[in-house]
Amino acid sequence: MATSIEEAKRNAAKAAVAAHFPKDPRFVGIGSGTTIVYVVEAIKELNVDISRICFVPTGYQSRQLVIKAGLIPVQFDALPDQVVLDIAFDGADEVDEELNCIKGGGACLFQEKLVATRAKKFVCVADHRKLQSNLLNSWKTIPIEVAPIAVRSVQAALRALGSPNPEIREGHISKAGPLKTDQDFFIVDAPFPSLLHASDIASGKTSEPSKGLWEVEKLASKIRAITGVLEVGIFSGPTGPEAAESGTKGGEKPVACYFGMADGSVTVRTAKSKT
Repeated sequence: MATSIEEAKRNAAKAAVAAHFPKDPRFVGIGSGTTIVYVVEAIKELNVDISRICFVPTGYQSRQLVIKAGLIPVQFDALPDQVVLDIAFDGADEVDEELNCIKGGGACLFQEKLVATRAKKFVCVADHRKLQSNLLNSWKTIPIEVAPIAVRSVQAALRALGSPNPEIREGHISKAGPLKTDQDFFIVDAPFPSLLHASDIASGKTSEPSKGLWEVEKLASKIRAITGVLEVGIFSGPTGPEAAESGTKGGEKPVACYFGMADGSVTVRTAKSKT
C-alpha cells in the first residue's frame, strides 16, 4: 500500500530530526511550508528539554507554528551578532542530484535564506516528489523576490537571460492584486529550461545562456545581480561546514536531504564536498 504524501513528509521529518537534532542546542532555525509542521512535531516527540532553545522562524506562518507548539520564537533580527544557529530545518520545492534547491513556493525565500546562511548546517526535509535529477524538471519556475517598483524592469532583465514569460505571482484573491511577501515585496516566477549542475558540466554538457540554458550557480548569480531583486529562490553554493572552513557564517546548500518515499521508506542524500 502506497504511503500518503503527508505520511511521507512525517517519515522524512522524523528521520531528519532523529539524525541531526544537536545535543543541547541554543538556536534552531525553523523553515516554512507544510513539511515543517512534521519537523516541529518530531522535535516535540524527542522528549528533550526545550525550555532553553530559541527557535528562529522564517516568516509569519513559521512563527505561528512555533508559538502553537509551545516553543520559544526569536525573530532573526533579534539575534546577537555573534550567534550562529546550531541547525536549520526547512523544506524545498525541488532538489537536484547535488542538493541544489529551489525554494520560494510559499513566498518566504528571503527569510529562509537568511536563516539557512546563519546556521552551522541546513537540513532539508521533503517528500519523494521533490527529488529530481536537475532543477526545473518538475517545478518549472524560479521564485524571485522583487521590489514592486522594479517589477517591470526585472521581468525585462529575466527575459534577456532566457526566461520566456516571467510572471508576477497573484494572491489567493485575484482582484486583491499580487501576492505580497513578509517584506511587502512581490514574487516573480521565472520559467527556464532545466538547470545544469556541476556534474553535468564535468561530464561535457555545456550551458548556453543565449538559449536560456544555464548552470545553477551562474544563473543564481546573474539574477541576484539584477537591480530590484531582493533574493532568488535558488539555494546553491557551499554547505554550512564548507562556508565555515572559508571563514563565513553559513551556507545555502543543505548538508543532507531527507525524502519520504511512496513505499514508506526514507531516502537520504548528502552533499558532496567541493574540496
